[in-house]
Amino acid sequence: MKRGVTATEASHGIMQEGVALTGRLATSIMTFMPNPDHAAMLQVALEEARRGLAEGGIPIGAAIFESAGKLIGSGHNRRVQNGDPSMHGETDAFRNAGRQRSYRKLIMVTTLAPCWYCSGLIRQFGFQKVIVGESRTFQGGIEWLRSLGINVVDLDSSECVSLLSEYVRKNPAVWNEDIGEE
Repeated sequence: MKRGVTATEASHGIMQEGVALTGRLATSIMTFMPNPDHAAMLQVALEEARRGLAEGGIPIGAAIFESAGKLIGSGHNRRVQNGDPSMHGETDAFRNAGRQRSYRKLIMVTTLAPCWYCSGLIRQFGFQKVIVGESRTFQGGIEWLRSLGINVVDLDSSECVSLLSEYVRKNPAVWNEDIGEE
């Protein structure tokens, strides 16, 4: 998704990559509040993770929001589907957000703690806040990001844990490939 969502679009359902989003998800996307609802933001990333799983890929999703809660872009891990080792959930969301003048006030939301590759992207472009669905399955670079002063909020979502752990149980070789393990 390369553009923000208006209140009119949200009230009539939102089209994202040809899929109509309605109800709570649509409402969460168009919510513009001073303190964005992290759980609602995570639902957008979770929807992306489910989309990736339905495509036969690894269920990791991400979304980028303005600090007021407006969705800028979202994506999911497409390593398996595209045969592209660089297409992680965060990089897909980053690409779909399009060119931004600055990323410092944007929020990266991801269903899983970002790996070192995606942590580098977060650091390189100056994101100051990262919402993580869970870090039990994989710690990635969250402690490094915190050491740099980046606000990392781990929601410890049981839904995120269940979705990915079930995938890892069924596909250990693909998972190990994704995280760079032999």
